[in-house]
Amino acid sequence: MTASETAPLPVVALTMGDGAGIGPEVIVGALLTAEAQAICNTVVIGDAGRLAAAADILGVSADIVRVDTVEDAVPAPGRINVIDLDLLPADLPWGELSAVAGHAAYEYIRVASELAVAGRVQAICTAPLNKEALHSAGHIYPGHTELLADLTGTEEVSMMLSTPKLKVIHVTTHIGLIDAVARIEPGLVERTIRRGHEALVAAGNPHPRIGVCGINPHAGENGLFGYGEEDAKIVPAIERLTADGIDAVGPLPADTAFFLAGRGDYDLIVAMYHDQGHGPVKVLGIEAGVNITVGLPVIRTSVDHGTAFDIAGKGVAEAGSMVEALRQAAGLAHSTTAAR
Repeated sequence: MTASETAPLPVVALTMGDGAGIGPEVIVGALLTAEAQAICNTVVIGDAGRLAAAADILGVSADIVRVDTVEDAVPAPGRINVIDLDLLPADLPWGELSAVAGHAAYEYIRVASELAVAGRVQAICTAPLNKEALHSAGHIYPGHTELLADLTGTEEVSMMLSTPKLKVIHVTTHIGLIDAVARIEPGLVERTIRRGHEALVAAGNPHPRIGVCGINPHAGENGLFGYGEEDAKIVPAIERLTADGIDAVGPLPADTAFFLAGRGDYDLIVAMYHDQGHGPVKVLGIEAGVNITVGLPVIRTSVDHGTAFDIAGKGVAEAGSMVEALRQAAGLAHSTTAAR
């Protein structure tokens, strides 16, 4: 019997995200599965009424129980425990932008981060929020990653996307392409790769192989493309990392790096900007894709999809990514506990 089989299940705070989107539906769908019930004890930070509405839309029976504290969240088949912030009106339309829902999404994250920092939950898992709704409520963050960094007092974090075939960590994310190239510099590249290396080691891979993308087509092809960005911004970081024993290879042409990772040559690919990393992940595994925030003092995973306003409230949203996000949150919590 393994340590993870004998240890108590980790407690995961699951935030409801934007209540006008598919978050409530994928939460209900995921938490009623036997797999989710077997891997962690989950308490939803959200609105009980919205979860009940989602269950009605899905045509499922769920025992949605309001609890005052994490400690009151007793696990049982068919039961969904929720710390009910009661922030959404009963008539909130599905699939429409709402500042009320944006503010509620912020509050769910705030409460969950406080619970995690206090050690009352072992991980946070997040349903998607809508950036425009968040901004319309006066919370000006590019997304969950930056919001959680601010709430936990973390200066710098990285986004890692994880699928069964591919793991990608991003040097830059939610900024324009011209700004991203300007922001990339050896220190940021080095710190990003170190965070990715540490995350994989913590997850049980003691010697991860890391492929690092270039910025330009063909990684600059020895100066034919671009203005020497690879040599100036990436190569110095790789030299320092390899000197420290980290298996980082690059700069690699991005159009082949992901193929090589997909066949198993690399455990992690380092993307220089948002779409360089997100595009391949969405092709190769969005159904089981998970977003992990690396560098926080707490564990945080998320589904790798948005609020999907176009299908919200229609009962057709797939819960597979949420189940996988819970599985990876629980696995990281087990690994972190075992390493202490």
